[in-house]
Amino acid sequence: MSMSHVDMKEAIMNGETSLGIEFGSTRIKAVLINKQFETITSGSYEWENLLKDGFWTYDQADIITGMQTAYREMKQEVERQYGITLQTVGSIGFSAMMHGYVALDQQGELLVPFRTWRNATTGVAAKELTELFQFNIPERWSIAHLYQAILNQESHVPQIASLTTLAGYIHWLLTGNQAVGIGDASGIFPIEESAHNYHPSMLAQFNELIADKGYAWKIEDLLPKVYRAGEQAGLLTEAGAQLLDTTQTLQAGIPFCPPEGDAGTGMVATNSVRKRTGNISVGTSVFAMIVLEKELSKVHPEIDIVTTPDGSPVGMVHANNCSSDINAWLGLFREFSEAMGYEADNAKLFSVMFNKALEADPDGGGLLSYGYYSGENITGIEKGRPLFVRSPESRFNLANFMRTHLFSAFGALKIGMDILTKNENVAIDSILAHGGLFKTPVVGQRIVAAAMNVPISVMATAGEGGAWGMALLASYMINKDEQESLDIFLEQKVFHDVVGEQVQPDATDVKGFEAFIERYQQGLAIEQAAVDHLLENGRN
Repeated sequence: MSMSHVDMKEAIMNGETSLGIEFGSTRIKAVLINKQFETITSGSYEWENLLKDGFWTYDQADIITGMQTAYREMKQEVERQYGITLQTVGSIGFSAMMHGYVALDQQGELLVPFRTWRNATTGVAAKELTELFQFNIPERWSIAHLYQAILNQESHVPQIASLTTLAGYIHWLLTGNQAVGIGDASGIFPIEESAHNYHPSMLAQFNELIADKGYAWKIEDLLPKVYRAGEQAGLLTEAGAQLLDTTQTLQAGIPFCPPEGDAGTGMVATNSVRKRTGNISVGTSVFAMIVLEKELSKVHPEIDIVTTPDGSPVGMVHANNCSSDINAWLGLFREFSEAMGYEADNAKLFSVMFNKALEADPDGGGLLSYGYYSGENITGIEKGRPLFVRSPESRFNLANFMRTHLFSAFGALKIGMDILTKNENVAIDSILAHGGLFKTPVVGQRIVAAAMNVPISVMATAGEGGAWGMALLASYMINKDEQESLDIFLEQKVFHDVVGEQVQPDATDVKGFEAFIERYQQGLAIEQAAVDHLLENGRN
């Protein structure tokens, strides 16, 4: 039952709330929830990554400004709606894009700009570490970034005092504690499941690998402490309160839950932390996460082994590219509309264009696209090369154009998921999807159901996103019953009466997607070479 305005006001005044802030790839969002897990208010800040000195990064000033802006907007909404100056909350949690590289010196200063998950610059390191550990080390993982920096003899490496993720960095700024949630930790270094900590034998292997370098540090000295969901991972310091709240009214001493990656918050926001459940998160990148019943039979470079926020093993298929190319094309159509004298708001533009895809030929009419704004590890493409191709025989119309781009957004993901379902026979009871693509009803679900050939559900809460999922983790820390597991907390308290809409895979759609993906995979053999050749000739 929803809280009344009076009860909500009292809950805010008494600090019976939880705050989640997530640093997504295009937006920083702050969400304040009550004990019934309803969103009270939210705030946000739009930002974009930039390519600097060959690395995808975000400006450090933007990290702080974005956090402060999102918090300020949320706080101003509290004041506007309830007439209260927010001074405290019951708990706080931060999350951010998983993986990447945040290297700090003894003073806690960044030694190099934050290197994001989007960089495909660590291929040599990732391959060597995978062979060494006999455990897949993706290019995005922090340890791959570190080892590549070592191989490149980058001057900052001897000065590293700590290594963390973006979420871990923000958590440290506000609490002074070098901490990370186990889900985020599993994108830093492999986790040993029974100990819920970094894998000890692999730590030893890495130290031996770099022993001849003569660094003063051991790898275990650099990594943040691992926490599981439900544990307290620090308190808001005076300096942290002043950094977060520029009006200086937020009180110190608020407990923090472990910082998590956006994959973990996506699992929480979709109630997908039980074994045999899964979720698909769609945005700039796309990833599917399936909670595993057993270990995979062998190492697959397309499959990351990470964990849920409470430490269960997860098979993760992560594709670097998803919605960016679609957004770019729709931006072009918006320009055309405006040039013709018609103003089209985003919601209508996306709705009309996405629904055209339902009128298309099942396979997209023989068209082909690769929306690779950045390199794609699953398909072995090293650099961003967005590409749209058609032949004289293709049926080139708007419906097929849109269907092709929606299919392409899930092309690389499909290749990885087939390894899990067809090669490893991983059982999946349900998959829940979330992300902006699903704001247009039915279309996104039909496309993903065709790609995965499983029913796809979208919950009524799916639009709440990762910041809400992070707020749920913060709430779990202070509101769980003794010995209450995260999956039970979510199942019985958060999602017990949440309604979801399920779409079954349509046989014609599935057959059409299979035809498209065959064309997609055949084209990969020539895509990189052809585009590089064209670009090189263009330079000359």
